[in-house]
Amino acid sequence: MGHRIKQLLLICVCVFAMHTQVMADSLSDSARFLDAKRALDEGDYAKAGRLLRPLAEQGLAEAQLSLGLLYAQGSGVSRDDREAVKWYRLAAAQGYADAQFNLGLTYASGEGVTQDYQEAARWYRLAAEQGLDEAQDNLGNLYADGRGVPQDYKEAMKWHRLAAEQGLGNAQYNLGAMYFLGQGVARNYHIALRWWKPAAQQGLVKAQFNLGLMYEHGQGVTRDYPEALKWYRLAAEQGDVKSQLNLAVMYGNGQGVPQDYAAAYMWVYLAAARAASGDIAQLSAAVLSAVAKQMDPAQIAAMQERARRCSANDFKGCQ
Repeated sequence: MGHRIKQLLLICVCVFAMHTQVMADSLSDSARFLDAKRALDEGDYAKAGRLLRPLAEQGLAEAQLSLGLLYAQGSGVSRDDREAVKWYRLAAAQGYADAQFNLGLTYASGEGVTQDYQEAARWYRLAAEQGLDEAQDNLGNLYADGRGVPQDYKEAMKWHRLAAEQGLGNAQYNLGAMYFLGQGVARNYHIALRWWKPAAQQGLVKAQFNLGLMYEHGQGVTRDYPEALKWYRLAAEQGDVKSQLNLAVMYGNGQGVPQDYAAAYMWVYLAAARAASGDIAQLSAAVLSAVAKQMDPAQIAAMQERARRCSANDFKGCQ
């Protein structure tokens, strides 16, 4: 009996020792991963790669994804899209939503793999079903466009809404656009504006521009020139050419602000300098010419200089 108890004690000691070693190894892996994250934060990508590789080879999904990102960006290692996909796939196979999303991105873009929207949709869906907002939004885009899945506006709205309700600006914009265009739902400018506003408040340029249009023209809201001017300005200060043009027109017409040809000239000069060929370029040139007729050469020269300083300062503090 005493021998039996001794054997059991030995077994218990061994099991405890094994368990303790597993815990120690786990803690050690966690510490090494934290070291790798610290190296990433400090911009030492080569060191991060050295720390991540053994962890990724041991099967740590977070390390596999992080190593894949280094290869995709060419940070600390030579850029290798195929190697990035390899590590994304290993992490995605473990159910890691961020890796599934990144794998979906690679299939959508064709970087490191043959472009395949069906595969993109499959991986987006796996991540979306785990609640990843960007995957939900991208899956919604595929349904809206009919890429890799049958076109289905109602399904697109479902996924955009799930992401929008989590506060994702792009999803809020996309959901608003579906209400504005009447895709999968009755056209409703008021609800479109309701979704575009939080996206605009997050700094999304296309939402800011659209809010400017809606307030300028009274779509889904009472016409409000000062509010339109506010949203155009926010987008213009991020370099949006169409907003710079519309801001110039409002200054030139005195809509929501005292008429100011100098400010109008500065903004349309910026738009004309940056507009690609096409309707916006032609319209910018026409507005520039019309405003210049209201100014003398000294004023024009002063506003051109202000526009150059504005552009050099990333469109901040222009007035």
